[in-house]
Amino acid sequence: MLPSLALFFFSMLAAAVYTPALTGDTEQGQQPNAIITPRKTAAALYERSASHLRLDVKMVLIPVTVTDAADRQLTNLTRDRFRILEDGVEQQIKSFSQEEAPVSLGLLFDSSGSMKNRIAASVESLRLLFQTRTAGDEYFVVQFADEPRLLGGFTSDPAEIHQRLGFVQARGWTALLDAIALSAHHMRSAVNRARVLLILSDGSDNNSRYSESEIKNLVVESDLRVYGIGLSHRPRLLQQLAEITGGKVLIAQNVSDLPDVVERLSREIRAQYLLGYTSSNPTNDGKYRKVKVEVAAPSGSPALHVSWRHGYFAPAE
Repeated sequence: MLPSLALFFFSMLAAAVYTPALTGDTEQGQQPNAIITPRKTAAALYERSASHLRLDVKMVLIPVTVTDAADRQLTNLTRDRFRILEDGVEQQIKSFSQEEAPVSLGLLFDSSGSMKNRIAASVESLRLLFQTRTAGDEYFVVQFADEPRLLGGFTSDPAEIHQRLGFVQARGWTALLDAIALSAHHMRSAVNRARVLLILSDGSDNNSRYSESEIKNLVVESDLRVYGIGLSHRPRLLQQLAEITGGKVLIAQNVSDLPDVVERLSREIRAQYLLGYTSSNPTNDGKYRKVKVEVAAPSGSPALHVSWRHGYFAPAE
């Protein structure tokens, strides 16, 4: 009797554990009103995102920007001026172009409390971002303070972007890393090959769940170029992200400098060389491969400054 009774109670307990709780009239086939899942850690969220971002890469595409000593872009260089090395081994350049291609651009706008007296001037200066736009450009906005918020999906209408920014108010802390993670995830639905994050911020991160190392890997795997506008100072993290992805950071010491900074970055984002090669290393090991680009300056010219995507993750088996 006792063993049977114990078995009965054990079966009832098992049913309570493994049977989902439903609300409403289940006899009529209604679905549960809510599904509660445990809160994932930042690392788990990153791993899930990264698993969707590593692609079977055959042609490696490296965007390159070249400027002279006066920070002016050089757009008339020929293929023979460029040299690419992967993990120290020279690669054969199979494709070469210099064009202002359509861009998918995510604008990350800092609305933390320290931006209180800079919001209006920052929003107004961003109008210059669209003066160099081309057919096919698309944009989205992520506002970040205590946490990031996606203000609508992709749009090709600059007026819509300004309408979204018109409701931004400054308050709270700075979740910059989380904003980059959210933007990288949303960028997966972009239609253009050129994918850029433009970050406007006056401070460093102090409220994110993601770590710097996770974000660095994420932007590389997502094949994003990161550009930054630092208000009053040069944020260390933005500088590092720009360097490894082939982007750039400019500083606006005062809000009055913003229009010039935005205009310069807007032109640089779109005007670049695109070099393509097939890696001489056929191993699909999922490892990071370092890329180096060298550019020979024209005769009599001073040394050039070259920005490029510093590497990529090989496809994994």
